[in-house]
Amino acid sequence: MNIIVCIKQVPNTTDVKIDPVTNTLIRDGVESVINPFDVYAIEEGVRLKERFGGKVTVITMGPPQAESALREAISVGCDEAVLVSDRKFAGSDTWATSYTLSCAIKKLGEFDIILCGKQASDGDTAQVGPGISTHLDIPQVTYVKKIEKIENGKAVVERMTEEGYDILETPMPCLFTVVKEINTPRMPSLKGMMRAKSAQIVKWTAADIDCDPQSIGLDGSPTRVVRIFTPPPRKGGEIIKGDAAQVSQELVQLLKDIVI
Repeated sequence: MNIIVCIKQVPNTTDVKIDPVTNTLIRDGVESVINPFDVYAIEEGVRLKERFGGKVTVITMGPPQAESALREAISVGCDEAVLVSDRKFAGSDTWATSYTLSCAIKKLGEFDIILCGKQASDGDTAQVGPGISTHLDIPQVTYVKKIEKIENGKAVVERMTEEGYDILETPMPCLFTVVKEINTPRMPSLKGMMRAKSAQIVKWTAADIDCDPQSIGLDGSPTRVVRIFTPPPRKGGEIIKGDAAQVSQELVQLLKDIVI
């Protein structure tokens, strides 16, 4: 079984800062880590390999320093790693990012399952995974909490919902975005860390993945950040005092003044 895991390196902070000139994340001086939800996708990919055999290829689009995230993924059991990096990708929104990753996945060749975290901690859009499946024209299941079984070219999964979960069957190849309830990620072993340190990371540019220049970076992004501002503080509410009859009468009048 060929399993592909898409990951993203994100700032290791909740205090995300934006460059007021470029309207992009300020990454200089900020520690970067694997997106927390992607850690569960990595673990699930390794578990599938342990159940069914095959290999796990981890891939990311990002600057050169994203190589450290790929080595971390190798340290916990991924077999191969690909870094898609080029200045031409700068400014990509979720649509351009998913297109770029889909081009890289096509270059990798045949696969059975693509795994992604349900969303990234810096953008919180949950759009890249579904975008990849759209560009590749394959079925997708989001918010997967358990992969029940895989046989006869089909997968049966549990998808988490607000009320419980759905059980869905999908043909393969397919893409799953996973939630943290799916597993408990393992720690890297000493052997894994040694292997990750010496692993060969494949590096591809825009030219290597044969993508349309008009579909990547800012040119390929239908959405752009044009202005960033801090919302004004909320004003304090009005407190109505008195007995129940007085309060209810005054409240009704206030509502009338607003509505009428």
